[in-house]
Amino acid sequence: MGVVAQIKNVDFAYGERSILKDFSVNIPKGKVVSVMGGSGSGKTTLLRLMCGQHPVSRGEVKVLGQNIVTASTSELYAFRKRIGVLFQFGALFTDLSVFDNVAFPLREHSNLSEATIRDLVLLKLHAVGLRGAASLFPSEISGGMSRRVALARAIALDPELIFYDEPFAGLDPISLGITATLIKTLNDALGATSIVITHDIHESFQISDHVIVIANGSVLAEGTPAEISANQDPFVQQFIHGKPEGPVRFHYPAKDLKEDFA
Repeated sequence: MGVVAQIKNVDFAYGERSILKDFSVNIPKGKVVSVMGGSGSGKTTLLRLMCGQHPVSRGEVKVLGQNIVTASTSELYAFRKRIGVLFQFGALFTDLSVFDNVAFPLREHSNLSEATIRDLVLLKLHAVGLRGAASLFPSEISGGMSRRVALARAIALDPELIFYDEPFAGLDPISLGITATLIKTLNDALGATSIVITHDIHESFQISDHVIVIANGSVLAEGTPAEISANQDPFVQQFIHGKPEGPVRFHYPAKDLKEDFA
């Protein structure tokens, strides 16, 4: 089995705040891979590093064979044509119709005729069940539908690698189930690799081939959903079962309560 991304000995910080420390992981190719961890653990930061949005302080980031750390602007531009990104909450262009939102990357990054673009857009919208909504605007559709339009846009160029940043956030149970099924179905249909940044244990375990758990700036555990469920690390158990007490404490460190009321 090949790898689609290799991250090796990466350090990254926002100013003085360290996020990733000597971080290393390989992302398997052709799989749905979920990256999990508590808030602030570095999940979205990892996504941004793999997209070339931030420079690393130290280490190597190679995605689809491209060295992201040393890539030139033109190399990054070419690389980004090979990936799709579903941003959190969709990030649709509010002044463009559903059709034009999906057509946007095709018009920006290809020389296809408008007739061909029309056919491709309708096919992508059909794949997410929204061909009938092509003429509507984002303000006229639900949040779940907006997320599906954004997914159609993310796969417009048939990417080799698709990033999903919290794709289940804010969705009702029906929309959540639809989105999860689409991620798996489209990944298999495209022969792509999907990297899903998520907190949602149930839905992501249903569709994932591989799970990576991040804590304290490094990889704490990885494996199949069954292997993660069986992992006895206290943080992993607290995280996947939502336990209020464990390595992550309910109370922020403070002096004894009696001292505040003495």
